[in-house]
Amino acid sequence: MKLLAATRSPGKQREIGRLLAGSGLEVVFPDDAGVHYTPEEERLELQDSFAANARTKAEYFAKQTGLPTVADDSGLEVFSLGGEPGVRSRRWALAQGSEAEVSAANNALLLRRLSGAPEARRRARYRCVLALYRKPSGIPQYFEGMCAGRILEEPAGSGGFGYDPLFWSEDLEKSFGEATDEEKDSVSHRARAFAQLRSAFADG
Repeated sequence: MKLLAATRSPGKQREIGRLLAGSGLEVVFPDDAGVHYTPEEERLELQDSFAANARTKAEYFAKQTGLPTVADDSGLEVFSLGGEPGVRSRRWALAQGSEAEVSAANNALLLRRLSGAPEARRRARYRCVLALYRKPSGIPQYFEGMCAGRILEEPAGSGGFGYDPLFWSEDLEKSFGEATDEEKDSVSHRARAFAQLRSAFADG
């Protein structure tokens, strides 16, 4: 079965490809399905929750392609910052440019916001919500995954993407930036959510 993963992020595309490898699903992305970028897409992630953002994206791309579609909305929640950056994780610093440039600006803002904070105020979690439309006019199914950790005082490692070099994983006892793909995929928020999606397809 062909499944559209509604993201244009190169980092997410690589990760989703790994997480669904061997599932029997043929994973395609918007450009593969002939859906090219339009500014309208920038309005798809303006909701106030991960679930609402994921649903809006999944519904949009399902209607564009007619394909079963899954969309991910995920982000970093720092407890001492009231859950920020949360649903605004990708756009937190309001930076423009490549994925690497946007991530650098977001990471710099996070370090400034937590400058001098003790370890107890650096507790954080990554959270992912998936919305799946099996049919464009159907009712979405939701899957959620989380992983706990804390924010480091400086980046560690250059792997992953987004906030990964600053996120120290409790499960791995290292940053996601230092982790191999296999290590990250064994414990990440996105991996846990996609494991549920795989099970849902396996159950029919």
